[in-house]
Amino acid sequence: MLTQLKDLKAHHGFTGLAISRFISNVGNGVSPIALAYGVLSLPGSTGADLSIVMAARFVPLLAFMLFGGVLADRFQRNRLVGGSDMIGSFLAAVSAISLIAGFSSTWLLALMGALFGILNAIWWPAMSGVLPEILPKEKLQEGNAVIGLLTNFGYIVGTLGGGILVSTVGAGWGLLVDAISFFIAGVIVWYLPIIGKIKDKSPGIIHDLAVGWKEFISRSWVIAMVVAFALINMAFEAMLSVLGPLNFSDPVSGPKQWSYNLAGLSVGMLIGGIWVLKVKIGRPLFLAMILISLSAVWDFALAFDVPMFFSVIAAVISGISLEVFMVTWNTSLQSHVPEESYSRVSSYDTLGSFGIAPLGIVIAGPLAMHFGVDTILIVTGVTTLIAAVASLLVPSVRNLRND
Repeated sequence: MLTQLKDLKAHHGFTGLAISRFISNVGNGVSPIALAYGVLSLPGSTGADLSIVMAARFVPLLAFMLFGGVLADRFQRNRLVGGSDMIGSFLAAVSAISLIAGFSSTWLLALMGALFGILNAIWWPAMSGVLPEILPKEKLQEGNAVIGLLTNFGYIVGTLGGGILVSTVGAGWGLLVDAISFFIAGVIVWYLPIIGKIKDKSPGIIHDLAVGWKEFISRSWVIAMVVAFALINMAFEAMLSVLGPLNFSDPVSGPKQWSYNLAGLSVGMLIGGIWVLKVKIGRPLFLAMILISLSAVWDFALAFDVPMFFSVIAAVISGISLEVFMVTWNTSLQSHVPEESYSRVSSYDTLGSFGIAPLGIVIAGPLAMHFGVDTILIVTGVTTLIAAVASLLVPSVRNLRND
């Protein structure tokens, strides 16, 4: 492992990218806890208010995602990522100050989330294309795994610290930490020593989108995975953003209990990252989707109110599954999709994979209030299990290799 790290560090820009992901994800670990319990702390707030705020950033994210993909394939990707992070830090700071000063509301937090979603639509496809500009193809699995490891270290620090911050000094201060981390990470990525490849002059946005669409639909394994993850992400985001916090709704103990679960998720992702760094997987998506089907155990553990120890273990299992999938999926796309159209394909992937995730978030709160949190958690778990297994019926998913 040390030899691999030394080899990766020799590629200019890799160390800076890895450090920026660690710093950013300290804030990302704090953010979901701080935002969820910040909303629930507002006078008269309910699960429906939590659904509104958590869904607010997804709608503009998806609406502008294809445009973000075109931008990322036209301009220098690390500048788009760094600029988005720095502007996003201002939006996070507004939300933080509103909670600290006591003038916050559901609609203010939703507005800041929506603006943040526009920035994410630029950030996401650009970020996915930064690493292939730093590393050669044969190093991408190792690079994705190491970035994932540092990301998860940061997320563990953030989730554990976030639970303590929110339960002691308040949600606003947690969001302020998130804002600061975004700004620092943005500056680092902005100044990465990446020149960027010279882009061919494009006939226009419509042409760029058409070329990206052609690359996207030409691979049956990509289509199958996007369809499966449309359902999986709808269930997972509903659980992560709404059902989990509602399951631990006590204002005193809830933030800490949910932070332990999120830390378990991050520990699992860390374990998965270490494992996938050391192992060359013959059929990566076949293994990844088996693991994703097993990740539903976390939903079921929360639904049946098992002791905290067991729900955290279930979160660890889910984290291992998620990280193995993320590394293998990113590596598969980076290995099989041409670099010049990669961000556009990534944007189509994200649009499809998260297209109905806002629906899951929006309806999770009201459904949980009507049918009970436990019942809806069972529904999300079953949805994940069925969608993951169904994807394996497609031969190109089962048999894909990245050799």
